[in-house]
Amino acid sequence: MKLYFETSNFPWSPERYHYAAEQMMLTLFPEERPEYPEGPRNLAEEDNAAVFTLHRGKKLTNISVLVFRPQGYYNGVSRFPSEELNRPPEQVYHTVQHALKLAFYKAGAALLGHEPPWGALTGVRPVKLPTRALLAGKTFRQAQQELEKEYHVSPERAKLAVDCAQASLAVQRSLDPREVSLYIGIPFCPTRCAYCSFVSADVGRTLKLVEPYLEGLFRELEDTGRTLKEAGLSIRSFYMGGGTPTTLSAERMDRLLSKCEDTLPLEGCSEYTVEAGRPDTITREKLEVLTRHRIGRVSINPQTLEDHVLEAIGRKHSAGDIREAYALARAAGFDCINMDLIAGLPRDSFEGFRRSLEGVLELDPENITVHTLALKKGAALMEHREQLPSGEEVSKMLDFSREALTTRGYLPYYLYRQKYMSGSLENVGWAKPSAESLYNIVMMEELHTVVSLGAGGVTKLIGDGKILRLTNPKYPHDYLSGLDKVLGQKTDIKAFYTL
Repeated sequence: MKLYFETSNFPWSPERYHYAAEQMMLTLFPEERPEYPEGPRNLAEEDNAAVFTLHRGKKLTNISVLVFRPQGYYNGVSRFPSEELNRPPEQVYHTVQHALKLAFYKAGAALLGHEPPWGALTGVRPVKLPTRALLAGKTFRQAQQELEKEYHVSPERAKLAVDCAQASLAVQRSLDPREVSLYIGIPFCPTRCAYCSFVSADVGRTLKLVEPYLEGLFRELEDTGRTLKEAGLSIRSFYMGGGTPTTLSAERMDRLLSKCEDTLPLEGCSEYTVEAGRPDTITREKLEVLTRHRIGRVSINPQTLEDHVLEAIGRKHSAGDIREAYALARAAGFDCINMDLIAGLPRDSFEGFRRSLEGVLELDPENITVHTLALKKGAALMEHREQLPSGEEVSKMLDFSREALTTRGYLPYYLYRQKYMSGSLENVGWAKPSAESLYNIVMMEELHTVVSLGAGGVTKLIGDGKILRLTNPKYPHDYLSGLDKVLGQKTDIKAFYTL
């Protein structure tokens, strides 16, 4: 889609508003990609463009967005008091970009003939808005109405966001300023799933990297533990993800968890999670190692219980293997299990997704996370999109999951959105009462610092309204070659908390 800015009246350079325009474009027209043509234009010949104009009057400022599509054109307008343009620069920016999004949304929704479920709300973390409203003293109903009226969010999605905001606030009240959470990344999997863009490697082809990677990770654990203790920080929640951590052998997992216990300030840790993820990596011996090291929560992630869909996404196991792995985890003593499903997988259908969710509900895990497929760069599915269910069918899957999970007593406790998601929908974590994952909430809502170790780790230092990101190299071999730089960044953690 061609995006044109009438530049004369916009505060600062119009390039600053490109991202806001692109976010709304992806919400309304997810198949489009932005273009910024130069030179003269003939709008009479356009059938896929948007023209952004700002006009400042004495009392009101108008932002209009004229959208051209093959089915016609429409002009959306959003207004705000002109005096708001006299505020500090950052406030002016947020006012203008919000009005720009709303004007674009009005025009696009009119042309589409329907409104997306999340309305004009863009961004990864929709729960932040109702959380802010509740902290300001608004009631749950007022927070929901704000989403519905100001952002055109559907009542169902607005309620989801407010319910998750309540869970976020409950966790926020329980946190101590000197607590952090810790993430350890194990970037290896038995095979690569077709939808995956995570930084992970097929362990069959990179077996020689596993032991050097662990040795490097041990060094990072030592430096991190020493830094956290010197800064007077303790770990509230511990999460090992990937990749698939249980790709490691039982002996290697035992060494890694022992190293964590020896080096990290875990005395006050209340939640330990390890993603067991793939059933083809789960054995009784590995589960026994996890229980010996106080791991209380595991993820066993089927994504689907349809064998032909498992084959389509590159999984080398069956639905029966998932059920067996789940039974092994229960027998090993795990009383908090998470299971993930993905709506919108290739060769899946509404009926297939329904059977998968009902099958997971029969197993009765404490947590169920329902993801919407997001097409990401680097994922094999980017080249095979013809196999995917339509956005309408994916929406039907999520509607069914919301109804089924609510009926069974599960509560939504965290959600987030991503670019290029089917139907511009969402990912939602559901839990039985009191079984919510603290780590998932603090990580997604940025409630306190999350220190991330290993390849692809992104540490977010959070405090006093500031966020400082420290990034590790993405790939295992780059992580190892750049380890000295990774270790050098640990001093930034101490400095952040001692300034």
